[in-house]
Amino acid sequence: MRKRKVPLRMCISCKQMRPKQELVRIVRSKEGNIDIDLNGKKPGRGAYICYAQDCLDNLKNSNVLASTFKQRIDERIYEQIQKLLNEGDINI
Repeated sequence: MRKRKVPLRMCISCKQMRPKQELVRIVRSKEGNIDIDLNGKKPGRGAYICYAQDCLDNLKNSNVLASTFKQRIDERIYEQIQKLLNEGDINI
């Protein structure tokens, strides 16, 4: 039997390629709403970030997410990602 190809995505903070399941997807919809997509199925422009505190800190400090989506990012998005990190809600 053939092995399935594992989809890889790049973390926008640390620039490392990782399996898609090890990253959290942040989505901007057509209306301009920013949301966290845990299933990876929501339509819209997506960006991925690692489940690492260093990546989240770098994301906040460097405004990488704002430049990726070309709009201001609400603080609640960073709080939601932080909450996911604290709860350990990762599927690695």
